[in-house]
Amino acid sequence: MARTPKETPATAPVSYEAAVAELEQLVAAIEAGQMPLDRLLESYRRGAELLEFCRARLKAVEDQVQVLEGGQLKTWADA
Repeated sequence: MARTPKETPATAPVSYEAAVAELEQLVAAIEAGQMPLDRLLESYRRGAELLEFCRARLKAVEDQVQVLEGGQLKTWADA
C-alpha cells in the first residue's frame, strides 16, 4: 500500500518580511521545474497562504496610515 505524505499544518509567518522571503523561495523552487507534482501543489497552496498573509498585513498598515493622516492616504512625496 502506498504511503501518502503526512500533511502538517502551515505555520503563520512571524513577519511580513519573513513571508515575502519564504514566498520568493517557493517561487524560485517552482520556477526551477524540478519539483514532484505533489510537492508542487503543496508549494502552490503555501504560496497562496503567504500571499494572503502579505496582502492582509499591507492592508492593515494602509488602514493605520489612513487613520494617522485623518482618513486620507498621502503619498510619501506629500508627507
